[in-house]
Amino acid sequence: MVAHAVTKASKHAAPDPAPHGAHIDAAAASFAALTHRLDYLDPADIKRVREAYRYADEAHLGQFRASGEPYITHPIAVAGLCAEWKLDAQAIMAALMHDVMEDSGATKIELIEKFGAPTAELVDGLTKLDKLQFSTREESQAESFRKMLLAMARDVRVVLIKLADRLHNMRTMEAMPTAKRSRIARETLDIYAPIAHRLGLNQIYRELQELSFQYLLPWRFAALTKAVQKARGHRRDIVERIRGDVERAFGDAKLEVQIFGREKTLYSIYNKMREKHLSFAQVNDIFGFRIVVSTLPQCYLALGVLHQLYKPMPGRFKDYIAIPKANGYQSLHTTLVSPLGTAVEFQLRTDSMHLVAEKGIAAHWLYKASDSGSVTEAQRVGTVSLQSLIDIQDETRDAAEFLEHVKVDLFPDAVYVFTPMSKILALPRGATPVDFAYAIHSDVGDHTVAAKVNGEQVALRTELRSGDVVEVITAPVSRPNPAWLNFVRTGRARSKIRHYLKNMRQEESIELGEKLLAQAMRAEGLHMPTGDESSPDGHDAALWQGLVRWSGNRGKRELLIDIGLGKKIATIVAKRLAKLMAEAGARPDALTLSMSRYLTDDNMPTQAMVTLDGSEGATVQMATCCRPIPGDSIVGYLGRGEGLVVHTSECQVGKRLFQRDSERWIAVEWSEEPQRMFDSAVSVLVQNGKGVLAKVAQAVSEAEADITHIDMGHDPGQASIDLKLLLAVRDRVHLADVLRTLKRSPLVLRAARIKPS
Repeated sequence: MVAHAVTKASKHAAPDPAPHGAHIDAAAASFAALTHRLDYLDPADIKRVREAYRYADEAHLGQFRASGEPYITHPIAVAGLCAEWKLDAQAIMAALMHDVMEDSGATKIELIEKFGAPTAELVDGLTKLDKLQFSTREESQAESFRKMLLAMARDVRVVLIKLADRLHNMRTMEAMPTAKRSRIARETLDIYAPIAHRLGLNQIYRELQELSFQYLLPWRFAALTKAVQKARGHRRDIVERIRGDVERAFGDAKLEVQIFGREKTLYSIYNKMREKHLSFAQVNDIFGFRIVVSTLPQCYLALGVLHQLYKPMPGRFKDYIAIPKANGYQSLHTTLVSPLGTAVEFQLRTDSMHLVAEKGIAAHWLYKASDSGSVTEAQRVGTVSLQSLIDIQDETRDAAEFLEHVKVDLFPDAVYVFTPMSKILALPRGATPVDFAYAIHSDVGDHTVAAKVNGEQVALRTELRSGDVVEVITAPVSRPNPAWLNFVRTGRARSKIRHYLKNMRQEESIELGEKLLAQAMRAEGLHMPTGDESSPDGHDAALWQGLVRWSGNRGKRELLIDIGLGKKIATIVAKRLAKLMAEAGARPDALTLSMSRYLTDDNMPTQAMVTLDGSEGATVQMATCCRPIPGDSIVGYLGRGEGLVVHTSECQVGKRLFQRDSERWIAVEWSEEPQRMFDSAVSVLVQNGKGVLAKVAQAVSEAEADITHIDMGHDPGQASIDLKLLLAVRDRVHLADVLRTLKRSPLVLRAARIKPS
C-alpha cells in the first residue's frame, strides 16, 4: 500500500449519528451487492467472507473517506473487483481486510487465529510499512513496494488485490487535494499501470492510464475528449460502412466471427501525438476492429478474408500468436487501407486469447475457479512475469536506486530477439547485447566480452531489433564494466552491474583498510590481531568486539571498509586498539616501533608507507588536479567516503587540503613495477592546418602512448591551436619521450605537461 484517496477520522471520534446510520445502510447495501458477485463460491466460503466483512466493518468504524462515505465502502469495492476475476474466498477476505492492520492496529497473529494463515499472509503483504521511520517519502514508497514484491513472489494474489485497490482509489480521487491527486496519478502511471500491463491485465492497464492522464494533465485530457467525440460523429458513417463490408465478407466465406469496435484510449492518442509530433487530425488509427473466432486456424483464415477484402499496409502486420508478448498476449494485428483511404487496424484472436488479452493472469481463475491447477499456473506465470523485479529487489538495497531500476524495468514497449537455440526473449526497446546477456543469466552478463547479432560481431552498446539472433561471447576473466551503465536499458542489468561494482569496491576497501590499520599498528609497536570478533581465539575475539563497539560499526569487515574509504582514520583506530591490547597485557615491540619510525616521512602523521602499483582498483584514485604518474613524488589523502586520493607533492590543491585536514594524509610511494598506464595532462601548441590532428596522433603513437581524451578549444579559426591531451603513459621517463617526439614535429610549436596552478 502506498497511498489511498482517503481521509481517515480517528477511530475514537464521535461521528454524527444520523448520517452515520445512513452510511451504515449504504455499506450494508454494498455488501449485499457484493454477495451477488460471489455466486461462484460455495456457501461455506461465502459465510467466511461475511465474517471477514464484519471484522473489517468493525475495524473501520468511525473512519471516512475524503468523499464523506464510510471507509468500509472502499474494501467492499476492492473485493467486488476481485470477485469479477473469480478470485477465491481467501483473496476476497484479504481484499475486505487489506487495511485493518494498517488502520486499526490488528496484528497478523490475530488474523491467523480468526481467518487462517493464508489470508493473514495476503493481508500482511498488502500492508505498507508505516510503522517504520524513513528519511524520505521515496524511501518509504520503495520499501513498501519491495515488501509487496516479496509477498507477490509467494502469492500472486497480493498484486491482483493491490491493483484492484489502486483502481478503486483512482476512480474516487475527485475529493482529494490537487497536489496529492497528481502524486498518486504519477506513481500509478510509473509503477502500477506497467505492472498491470506486465501481467496482461489490459482492461485495468488502460483504465489506470486514462485516470492518471485525467489527473496529471486535465486540460489536455478535456481537449482530447472533445476531439474524439467530434471525430466519432464524423467517422460514424465510415466505421459502419467498414463493419458492413467485413460482415458480408465473413458471411460469404461462411466463417462465424464476433466483430467488436475498438477505440484507441485518450492516453495512447496523446502519447502518439507527442512522440511522433502529430496533430490530432494526423492520428488515423483511432478506431479499429477486433475479430474473435472459435479456433486458432480460423484466426489465419479470417486474416486471409480481410486481406482479400482490403489491401494490407506493408510492414504493419504482427503475429503475436506465433510469438506471444511477454505477458502472454496473443493476437494477429494487421492494418488495412479502407476504400476511403483511411488506415484501419484489425486484431484477430480466439475466445481464450481474448480472455487472456483482457484479463491477463486473472484469466487463470476465470477459466475454472475451482481448479487448483489453474491457480498454481497463475502463480507460476505471475512470478515469471515479474521475476526481473524480484531479482532487482534482491540485488538493490538503496531505496531510491531500487525504485529507479523498477521504473526502468517496467517500460512496456518491447523488442523480441532470439537466442542461438531459437528461444525468444522480450526486452525493452533500446536494449543492448549486455541487457540480453543479463536476461539469460547474471553470470553470463558478468563475463560478457563481445556479442554477435545475426552472425556479425557488433559493439556491446548496439541497440537490438525484433527478430535479431543474438549470441554472447564470454570469458572467465571478464568483469562488468562501469561504462555499461551508460547504455543498458533493463533494470535487471543495471542492478546486477551496480551490485557487482559495489561488492568489488567493498573488497578493495577491506584490503586497503587492513593494510592501513596494520601499518598504523606497527607505528604503535604492535602487530594487528589476526582473528576477528567471531574468532575461536577468545583473546582476539574480545579485542575486536571491544574495538567494533567503540567504532560504532557492525563488525570488523565494516570497520575495515570505513578505514579503506577514509571514513575513519587508521591512526586513531590503531591507538584505540593499542589501548585495548595494553589493557590485555600486550607491550610495544621496540624493533617494530623503530622500523616504523624509520619508514615514516617527517611531514606525515604516524602512518607508514603505502605502496601503489595501479592494481588497487576504485579505492585508490589519482587526483585529476595534478594527475600523478610513476616517478612523481606523491602523497595520499584519505577522503571522506572516497578512499585514497593520490596527489603530487608539489600540487597546490593537495597542499591546501593538507593545511586544512593534516591528520588524513599518509605517506605513499610507487611500486618498482607498475601494473598499468596512467593518465597525464599535456598541452600541445600547434600550427593550425590540414591534418594537424592526425600528425599529433601519429607522433604520440610512435612514442608508444595513447590519447584517452582531446580538447581542441572553441576557436578553431586561429593561426595556432592549443590542444589539451590526456595521454596514457607508463611513467615520467615515458612521458618525457612522448614530449620529445611531439616537439620534433614541424607543426608543434610547444609541448609541455600541464601542472596545477
